[in-house]
Amino acid sequence: MTNNQHSKTIGLCLMFAVAMFSAEAVNAEQNTIANAKTTIINIKKRDNIRVVYDVSRNDLEAGIGKALYYVRGLLEAYKDMGIEQKALHISVVAHGATAYWMLKSEAYQKYIDDVFAFNPNEKIIEELIDRGVNVEICYVTMKRHGWTPEDILPGVKLVHDGYTRIIDLQQQGYAYMSF
Repeated sequence: MTNNQHSKTIGLCLMFAVAMFSAEAVNAEQNTIANAKTTIINIKKRDNIRVVYDVSRNDLEAGIGKALYYVRGLLEAYKDMGIEQKALHISVVAHGATAYWMLKSEAYQKYIDDVFAFNPNEKIIEELIDRGVNVEICYVTMKRHGWTPEDILPGVKLVHDGYTRIIDLQQQGYAYMSF
């Protein structure tokens, strides 16, 4: 075998070895990823779960208030984990730019200046209340807009102001979620 043939053979062997090593590394990485996907960390606390949602950003998701959408998702996640609804204590405190989500039709139409509009949040608010969520509106925000308790959807509770309510709930051990 000539030196040139010998060099080519060694080169091919090295390329084959590198390719095999790379393939093994990729397989090992894929196995690690596959194993990681099957390892799911479960929650430990399964009762008296307390969460307060600070809802002040007027973001929408799927045509409704984003925070409301995510509260419903949280309820479903806990349900999927076998957590009973009575173990959950969730408060949604709407203030600032999101308070109008809590309005009945006539007040909602007046606020957004469209007599044909409907409040897309009404149904989800009713659903959340039915599922035990405390849906609350800041009275200070209501006064600033000239709304009365009669303008607010049934079941929505009035709190003096959003910030003191959120602080109070946090001091009672509620986990804080900001939307």
